[in-house]
Amino acid sequence: MAIPILAVQQMNDVGLGGALVAVSLGPSVLAAPLVGAALDRARRPGLLIAGSGLLSAIAFAVTAFLGQIPLPVVFASLALAGAVSPFYFGGLSSFVADAMPDRRRAFAYDALSYNVSAVAGPALVGLAALFFPAQVALGLLAAAAVLGALSTAAIGLRSHAAAGVSVARSVLDGLGHILGHRPLAVVTAASTLSQLGQGGLAVAAVALSIERTGAPGDGALLVTSFAIGSLVGALWETVRPTRARLPAVMMLGFVFTGLSTIAAALDLGTAWTAAAIGLSGAFTASATAAMLHLRSRLSPPRLRSQVFTVGAGLRTSAAAAGAALAGSATGLSGGLTVAGIGLIWVVSAGLMIAYPATAGDKKATPSRSTSPGRTLPEDRDGRHEVREDMSFD
Repeated sequence: MAIPILAVQQMNDVGLGGALVAVSLGPSVLAAPLVGAALDRARRPGLLIAGSGLLSAIAFAVTAFLGQIPLPVVFASLALAGAVSPFYFGGLSSFVADAMPDRRRAFAYDALSYNVSAVAGPALVGLAALFFPAQVALGLLAAAAVLGALSTAAIGLRSHAAAGVSVARSVLDGLGHILGHRPLAVVTAASTLSQLGQGGLAVAAVALSIERTGAPGDGALLVTSFAIGSLVGALWETVRPTRARLPAVMMLGFVFTGLSTIAAALDLGTAWTAAAIGLSGAFTASATAAMLHLRSRLSPPRLRSQVFTVGAGLRTSAAAAGAALAGSATGLSGGLTVAGIGLIWVVSAGLMIAYPATAGDKKATPSRSTSPGRTLPEDRDGRHEVREDMSFD
């Protein structure tokens, strides 16, 4: 939000703002495997994540001087920020399981943090833009990135310590595991496809508002409803984490998100549309927490950060593609575009049918190890888990 507003204020060019946003997001999916490999090998991963936050802060500060410094410098700084963003967007989540014994609640808190950011970030920028030039909003985002970096450095994250393997070998192993481990491949595919729909929601909401009320600004109400619904759902998930099988939680979350979004396409008034969109957001929280938990569970420690960074990069790229697809489809009908987005969520749920029935969440009689020298992780009650699909903790 801040960058396009600044581009209009300083350069009178919203297209430039879009290009700057794109260059800040694009490098993440390309850099994600290398970033994950670096985190998996790092003895002090918190310093790498903190450093990436500081680089992002510098990029925001440089961008605030758009129009006063050469454009190539702004583009380069944002591209660098995009390249290091997987360290904290995805990479940091790979260490969540180390922080709390109750892993479902741990990933519920992680999902909550994303939802708080999704609401607070645009709200902060929007409020600042009402009273100050957009440079102030960029300054606030830079300050937030610095605070996040300092906080991460103070956490003392536990190293995954995947030493003794070359970076190239580590990257190949990570990508091979994501593609070759069927349960993880299904989770990655379904969660990526779901973002194709979520990425297009803002564009579709504006198109629907123009079609229904003639006021494009009403689209912000719908996007806000989705964000608030997601936040409420995430808060509920942290208080009462869903204890059903994780793949089933993902599938049902995607199904109900999709059906609620399709219901929003019905022309029954603005209140109905906003309520249906808000309800669709509420169902995303449990699905996101389950997805993050499955990523951790299905990854060996030496590859865990790669699984998280690559997964986050794919979801970011899918969201960008979804926005582009929604923009190209709005000439048909805003209602049809919204319904199509809901259908994408339903198809994402359908992909979870391919998740092996024997994989994941079955618990067996407590046992200290499956093989000499390997101790199984404890769940929240102190018991040990045995997983038939060779999942990892």
